[in-house]
Amino acid sequence: MTELLDTLIAALRDLDPVLRTIIAGIGMLLETSVFIGLIVPGDTIAIVASLGVSSPTQYGWLVFALVCGAVAGESIGFALGRWVGPRLRTSRLGRRLGERKWALADHYLGKRGGVAVFLSRFLPVLHSLIPLTAGMAGMRYRKFLAWTASASIIWAVIVVSLGAGAAAGYEQLAGRVKGAGFIFVGGALLVVIVLWVLKRAFMKRERAHLELEPTAPATPAPSVSAVD
Repeated sequence: MTELLDTLIAALRDLDPVLRTIIAGIGMLLETSVFIGLIVPGDTIAIVASLGVSSPTQYGWLVFALVCGAVAGESIGFALGRWVGPRLRTSRLGRRLGERKWALADHYLGKRGGVAVFLSRFLPVLHSLIPLTAGMAGMRYRKFLAWTASASIIWAVIVVSLGAGAAAGYEQLAGRVKGAGFIFVGGALLVVIVLWVLKRAFMKRERAHLELEPTAPATPAPSVSAVD
């Protein structure tokens, strides 16, 4: 296990830092794009890239690339929502996604406004649909950008800090403790469990805003006044 982790981290650090950073940024752009973001593991790409961080400069550039990629992807979704959103919603891919998910995005944005844009960065599925829905609803781009950029910065700092910190901690253990690889895996599992618990608590807190009325018909995107 230790040898495998040594090989992985060494390979990441041997990779050109510029190339690694660009790949991570592109991964985030795809992860936050409409529909593509439902299948591209942007979070995983970001964490793996952060394992290769070996200096404060690399840390800063990776955070910057992730934020730029996330904001660019969500801005594309916002623009598509503004110009072709209804057609995307009724397209073949839009129908396969399910009307309930579209209605949930409409409902959440209508209830929470700009806060929904911020919080959707941390919610599955909605992080790909909320930008599109915000564009369809007529939200001002300046307001949208402020909320999504703030969320992206917080998210990027958390992810890169976790990945880089884990790699640094492992390297310190590897030379001193036998079975450091197993300790690293155990710590990683603990982080995953903690994040899962926090996510569950967050979802429970937001449940009142995320639940649709059982008998309520699917409604179109909220009006400009609801989110402006």
